[in-house]
Amino acid sequence: MTRYSECMCGRLVITDSAPDLAAMFDIEHEGENLPEPSWNIRPTDQIPIVLESAKTDPPVRRLESARWSLIPSFATESTSKFPTFNARAETAAEKPTFTVSVRSRRALVPATGYFEWHTEGTVKTPYFIQSDDGLPLAFAGLYSWWKNPAAADSDPARWVLSATILTTDAQGPLAQIHDRTPVALPEEWWDHWLDPATAGDQGLVDAAVAASRIVVESLNFHEVGPVTGNGPELIEPITNDSM
Repeated sequence: MTRYSECMCGRLVITDSAPDLAAMFDIEHEGENLPEPSWNIRPTDQIPIVLESAKTDPPVRRLESARWSLIPSFATESTSKFPTFNARAETAAEKPTFTVSVRSRRALVPATGYFEWHTEGTVKTPYFIQSDDGLPLAFAGLYSWWKNPAAADSDPARWVLSATILTTDAQGPLAQIHDRTPVALPEEWWDHWLDPATAGDQGLVDAAVAASRIVVESLNFHEVGPVTGNGPELIEPITNDSM
């Protein structure tokens, strides 16, 4: 069994509503069944993602609900032998699971922040990581459409949209917590990353990582209590009074 708390990044916080996200990312089409705000999102849960559909000219920017753990289109089942909620930026373009998505199915994953666990010996301490101004982050993501071979063609749920978040080496103070961090893109990179007409390759991913450094350097973090349940108290900092 995958121990998500040891992986990077394995828990998200998204507190903005769908209308807020639609305004923030200039969304032209809102999908159905968009997830509600949550303070404890786990892999395989539904998350909102921003993508641009190439089926129209010009492309339409959409806000859709996706399964957080990418299922490649060639998969025969939804489960995988290895975690796919993160993709290493250094090798994403060459991995069969992610190659097609790097090429033309790139997304943004909005997030208020995320949890990470710092491990010393057998002690794991949770931290909440967010932007220094508290504004939402936009992680570089990849998406895929998978047709469930076990579902009937008449079943509207036979097509599954799923997504992953790119990660890179942590630098600066964040490296004290974990050696990996999500690729958080600056706003001036959003259009370029989403553009399906841009043929993605490892060079594009590397450039996105380089652009993300300025955002990552501005992130701050604080220790929190056990990440159980689901509510705003999960991201409150630990104080002397609460210890």
